[in-house]
Amino acid sequence: MALRAAPASEQLSGQALRIEPLSTLSPESLAEMLVSAGEDKKAWDPVIVDLRGKTTVADYFVICDGETDRQLRSIADEMMERARRVGIRPLAVDGYEEATWILLDFDSVLAHVFLPGERAYYDLESLWAAAEKRRVIKTSTSAR
Repeated sequence: MALRAAPASEQLSGQALRIEPLSTLSPESLAEMLVSAGEDKKAWDPVIVDLRGKTTVADYFVICDGETDRQLRSIADEMMERARRVGIRPLAVDGYEEATWILLDFDSVLAHVFLPGERAYYDLESLWAAAEKRRVIKTSTSAR
């Protein structure tokens, strides 16, 4: 979450420097907002993958695809603009120039904007769905 210092008028009045969050938006709300931004730019099949308790990489993945590299950039731009309006900026943006897979890193939310072939190839939804399954380890009864 991005932080900002208290207004200069408060700093000059002798009060202690207070750091305030730029946004109080929860990771889940941010993910929903990113999906909405993608839908407004006609993203295909947007999904939110809940990763809480499964990895420390992020709490949520937002995954969608678009028809062309130009549409992918438009989707990514809209996601970044919506986040900026509530005081959130991505920590990193990767793949924007090539625009076959654009990754927007919002710390607790990672947005993946794919071309359809890339999305099918990497299949992140299935990769993380498999991680949700629990493995059962049978205890050995042959120790006689």
